[in-house]
Amino acid sequence: MQDIFGQALLDYQLGDHHAEILTETNISEEEAVPVQYFFRMYDDMPPLEQIALQRSDGKVLDVGCGAGSHSLWLQQQGLDVHAIDISPGAVQAARLRGVKDVEHRNLLDVTGTTYDTILMLMNGSGIMEKLDKVPFYLDQLKKLITPTGQVLLDSSDLQYLYPEGDDGAIWIPAGRYYGEVDYWVSYKNEKSHPFPMLYLDSATLSELARAAGWQMEIVQEGEHFDYLARLTLL
Repeated sequence: MQDIFGQALLDYQLGDHHAEILTETNISEEEAVPVQYFFRMYDDMPPLEQIALQRSDGKVLDVGCGAGSHSLWLQQQGLDVHAIDISPGAVQAARLRGVKDVEHRNLLDVTGTTYDTILMLMNGSGIMEKLDKVPFYLDQLKKLITPTGQVLLDSSDLQYLYPEGDDGAIWIPAGRYYGEVDYWVSYKNEKSHPFPMLYLDSATLSELARAAGWQMEIVQEGEHFDYLARLTLL
């Protein structure tokens, strides 16, 4: 199984501080991203992430923890944090950085514990892959949340990336939901297979959340079509 992103994180953690990855989607051009970005400290995080961390409390599940930047800050605040990621390399890097409780696991496979806060940051909706999978993930989150708990999730509305017709409607290839994209990652001359990534506009997330038994509120809107949402049980 490819773990290109995880290998880049691990290389950086082990001393290759010039490492960078290339990202590309079917609707955007290739972009170089310094791996250092995934090791940022709290003061260097975008405001939406800072707000999410400030609002976290109780026992926390950090989904898609990457190199563990969010988990480390929460640990420093004295919170009990369980971090998960589907990348073995990311998990190893996070553990080497000092994340105390981190494991290689898919969100859909987590069982046996409930959490007061579930964090899904850096386009947290991305792990849901496609629009028709969102209800399955929302049902899984219901199994993992305490009755008064919260899910803090950020995402972006990609409508601005598509051309607009004379009637004001956007043109979407293949008629699919416009937030469904194909994503590639390249590192050291190795390119990943395409994998699905989901960006959810806030209205669609709110509609799907309510249908699944959640109430959604917008905590904060970002400067570039992004937002932080808070989900609580109805």
